[in-house]
Amino acid sequence: MGIFDEDDKKQAAGHRIGEDLSLLSVEELNNRIAQLKEEIVRLERDIESKGATKNAAEALFRRD
Repeated sequence: MGIFDEDDKKQAAGHRIGEDLSLLSVEELNNRIAQLKEEIVRLERDIESKGATKNAAEALFRRD
């Protein structure tokens, strides 16, 4: 087992924007789509959470 083996496995597990997809099977492409959709949901939840935190802070410091 070489030094770079672990790094190669990490890169192969995910999707890189713009990478060549021609060697991937339909199943692999569908798996990547599912992973990306899950990631989008995770990102949207984080955006909502940060927005709620910002709104709460603004309400706390709002001076009328």
